[in-house]
Amino acid sequence: MTSHDTPGKVIYDWQLYLLVAQRKPGALRNGAPFYNIPEYFKHLQSILLQRVCGDKVMVEVLSLILHHDEADLVSAVEIALEANYPSKQHVMNCLHRIITPSLPIPIVSGLQLTTEPTSDTSRYDTLRG
Repeated sequence: MTSHDTPGKVIYDWQLYLLVAQRKPGALRNGAPFYNIPEYFKHLQSILLQRVCGDKVMVEVLSLILHHDEADLVSAVEIALEANYPSKQHVMNCLHRIITPSLPIPIVSGLQLTTEPTSDTSRYDTLRG
């Protein structure tokens, strides 16, 4: 039996349809390409679709993948869902925390303060004249 005898299977890459979904957010609900999005996105979508303009917000979250790594975005969505605060703003905040490197540990040097600063506000009176 050759491969031509079996029926074909259509496989969609949902990322290729994001530009269409940005113009028509309703395609997210019924569009075949979006049946294959990762599970964390599906869970977030089920929550956001219960809100006003939820499909538009979900498209905006998915569109973040156009500028960021998919693994980072999935991690950000996962963190937002675990925090029980599923929103676009929280996902963006989590994504920013993931992609921004942490601040370096300050180096403690041997510098010591020799003269303690004084809190003398009367010196400002001399500036007024």
